Amino acid sequence: MNRKDLIKIFLIIVLIAALCLIIGIYIKERNAQNSEMQNDEMLTSSDRTPPEKPGDEGETPPEKPDDNGEMPGENSKANVSHTGASEISSDTTNNGQTYSSTTDSQNSLLVTGGTSTITNSNITKSGDSDGDNSDFYGTNAAVLVKEGTLNIDGGTVTTNGSHANAVFAYSNGTINISDTTIKTTSNNSGAIMVTGGGTLTANNLTAETDGNSSAPIRSDRGGGTLTVNGGSYISHGTGSPVIYSTADITVNNAELISTASEGVVVEGKNSVALNNVTMEATNTKLNSNSETYKSIFIYQSMSGDAEVGTSSFTAKDSKITNNKGDIIFITNTNTIIELENNEIINNDSTGNFLKISAAKWGKSGSNGGTVTLNAKNQKMEGNILVDNISTLDLSLKNGSSYKGTINNENTAKTINIELDSSSKLTLTGDSYITSLKDSDSSYSNIDFNGYKLYVNGTAIN
Repeated sequence: MNRKDLIKIFLIIVLIAALCLIIGIYIKERNAQNSEMQNDEMLTSSDRTPPEKPGDEGETPPEKPDDNGEMPGENSKANVSHTGASEISSDTTNNGQTYSSTTDSQNSLLVTGGTSTITNSNITKSGDSDGDNSDFYGTNAAVLVKEGTLNIDGGTVTTNGSHANAVFAYSNGTINISDTTIKTTSNNSGAIMVTGGGTLTANNLTAETDGNSSAPIRSDRGGGTLTVNGGSYISHGTGSPVIYSTADITVNNAELISTASEGVVVEGKNSVALNNVTMEATNTKLNSNSETYKSIFIYQSMSGDAEVGTSSFTAKDSKITNNKGDIIFITNTNTIIELENNEIINNDSTGNFLKISAAKWGKSGSNGGTVTLNAKNQKMEGNILVDNISTLDLSLKNGSSYKGTINNENTAKTINIELDSSSKLTLTGDSYITSLKDSDSSYSNIDFNGYKLYVNGTAIN
């Protein structure tokens, strides 16, 4: 092999080595870029805010689930899709129309806009659903209004599927319903309902529910405003008070009957007002969380469905009849009760007029009740029980009277009583309170009836 051939071979080897070096550098750079991109993607993924979940699984309280850590009212207007067998999205007027759905998680009539009126309609709903979407957002209701206004005049609404509420106002939806008959037969199926800030006004309805967790006048997460004028509302199921409020609910001139559950339940920072109402409660069945029979129940479940704060219950010119247990029970919340010119009857001789104490809800040691009760021209009878983490401020004015034993076991954290000269206190047992403010300094408006009234540890008689 001559010198020229050796030079050629050497040059070829050098070129091959250079090419290998270039290819190696390229591969190394490429791998580094890929690794950097993967790291960036991992960082972006880890920093990304997770999607909202649609809230906790929940029945109509008092059988609410345990606290799942969500803030009250969270996700009350979640991005949930709705479908309707019939849909109205603009101004519409229909008379004698039939609306029906047998499909799970579908509305018989869905309203998404406009101002519409339907008259003498026959609306039916079957098909089942479960959980948050139906209870919070109305996805399985017979009638759902999520935007716009719907006026319903006459006709009937009937449902027989689970979580099939009858008439449901959600979010920006407004419903005005009059002279309509409503019947639901399955569990978790209220008659009229608001959530997420919806507005509903009901005039002269006849409404009846058979299922458990099926308050005829019902609300859930996000609340709203619900006004009832006249009509009759009856519930038969366990955990189905006539009114369940996580909203602002006012009932005027109506008849309310519960054959198995409470008459009224108020949860969290919400309200119920009764005006010239006849209410009868026969709380014969306890659901999974309830421990006591009662007619009016005010509490905070900590399930996330009601904002924490001061609730209110008002009754005026009404007749309230309780057939089993206590008249009023408060736990794990602050509340203001206003009673004026009502006839209050407890047909259970073992039941208390008022009980304020810890129960299953809230954090042990701080889950009592803080109650202000203002009575005007109001007659009250029955014992008052207050436990050692609960307080009561009781005011009797304008000819009010109370007959019973107050804190007989001397357990209350604080009880303050204010009594004007026109009002009267009659004892049926030794009673213990923290302070007494009586406009009659001679205490002639107190009938001690042979018992002692201890104020801050000292008997005043």
